[in-house]
Amino acid sequence: MRARREGEPGGAVADPAALLTRGAIEVKGRLPDSSNITLLAEVALAGARAFAVYKPERGERPLWDFPSGLYKRERAAYLLSEALGWGLVPLTVCREGPYGEGSFQLFVDADFAQHYFTLVENPAHRDQLRRICLFDLMANNADRKSGHCLLAEDGRIYAIDNGLCFHVEPKLRTVIWDFAGEAIPAPLLDDLRRVVDHGLADGIGELIAPGEVQATGARARALIARRRFPGDRTGHRFPWPPV
Repeated sequence: MRARREGEPGGAVADPAALLTRGAIEVKGRLPDSSNITLLAEVALAGARAFAVYKPERGERPLWDFPSGLYKRERAAYLLSEALGWGLVPLTVCREGPYGEGSFQLFVDADFAQHYFTLVENPAHRDQLRRICLFDLMANNADRKSGHCLLAEDGRIYAIDNGLCFHVEPKLRTVIWDFAGEAIPAPLLDDLRRVVDHGLADGIGELIAPGEVQATGARARALIARRRFPGDRTGHRFPWPPV
């Protein structure tokens, strides 16, 4: 996942946030297999170019339990991941685009044959997947499918499609239950304590409701107190389809 300068195939841009925020936008087409309109765009600024995933609010399918503006939750998930220091969510900004206000997220060059169910079989990936699991528990992710875990070229695993997070009511639906009953590693608990003590993440209160910020902090405190990954004996907390 990187932005490149013209004539420099591998050159990373010093400020990819500026590229996403201020770059000229060219929509290339619609990405398949998405319930909401999700577009592949190319952004360009001062000789640098990158692909981004553009999710305009105008293309969101109305939901009975989440208000419109899911794209803001994509940005909020990025801010929370960065505050935790885990780097799970690709760089995401909110800005005006050709089809209105929406989120722009750096496109991940990934091995799309890989997904959570294949990645979890490799012990080398399990620490990263534990972080995604804990992140989703804290953020109350209502739709963590297997295909939302992307193995990038650099070996990092990114968590994408975070628009259904942060609800105040229990909405957790995820495929990540392999760590149920395990102790949460102490360094991850320390990260949770740190963000709770500092109000989660700068700017998150501008993207989600005050009650959602409070509920996210409460879920983190519950995880800290429990010290173990929870399980789901009912089997009802899986998304559909799972991949």
